Order: sequence, then structure tokens, then C-alpha cells
Amino acid sequence: MRVTISRKAHFNAAHRLYRKDWSDEKNDAVFGKCNNPNFHGHNYELIVSVTGAINPETGYVMDIKDLAQLIYEEVEQPFDHKNLNLDVPEFENLNPTAENIVVVIWDKLRAKIASDKDLEVMLYETPRNFVTYRGN
Repeated sequence: MRVTISRKAHFNAAHRLYRKDWSDEKNDAVFGKCNNPNFHGHNYELIVSVTGAINPETGYVMDIKDLAQLIYEEVEQPFDHKNLNLDVPEFENLNPTAENIVVVIWDKLRAKIASDKDLEVMLYETPRNFVTYRGN
């Protein structure tokens, strides 16, 4: 029997969607107002889900306190109140779209969660716009 546990988290961050190798005109055409040279921000909501077998000794798939701490250390601390383009090394050469952000978060967490467990990360950029990544 496999069960999924989930933890919600939150961070605020600024970003600018653009490609350094494109002209200003092309960046404006593709990314529109998200290409603001002075950046713009979001109140990101995050749901991290871990699926696995229930440990018969603890009754846990994973201790939720451990998951909360992992999210804090790997996501909230490095991303909260940051400019993703300027302050987060993973985005130095990677456009910080919601799609790329969720993959970066998944990669950071995947490295710290036991390989016998499945991981899903859902990232809300706005209440109506969100992305999900399961590592495939």
C-alpha cells in the first residue's frame, strides 16, 4: 500500500522572463509584461507531495516535520524575498519561468528524499496559474 503525504509552503520572489540571446523586440513579443527590465514579483504557493509505503514501525510515509524542514532549507530560505534572476544561482543561465522553477525545486528536493519514494511538486505562480512536475 502506497500513501501520499503533502506539505504546503510559500515564498515571495521577483523575476524577469527573458533570454539574453534574444533581441529586446523578440523578448517583448514572447514574454510581454513579464519581460519588465525592472522585474516583477509573485507570491508563490508550493505543494510538495511524497508517495511511498507506510513504515510499519512509525506509521509514516515520511515524517512531515522532516519534509517541512527540507522545504524550508532547500526552497524557502534560498528563494524567499529574492530576485530569482540575480540572487539564485540555478537561474543565472536559466529563464525563471514557472516550469523551470518547479523543475529546479524538484531536483533540489529529490536529492534529499529516499529513492523508494515518489515526489511531486506543484507550484502556484498565481491562484489560477500553476505547474506540476513529477520528474518525468
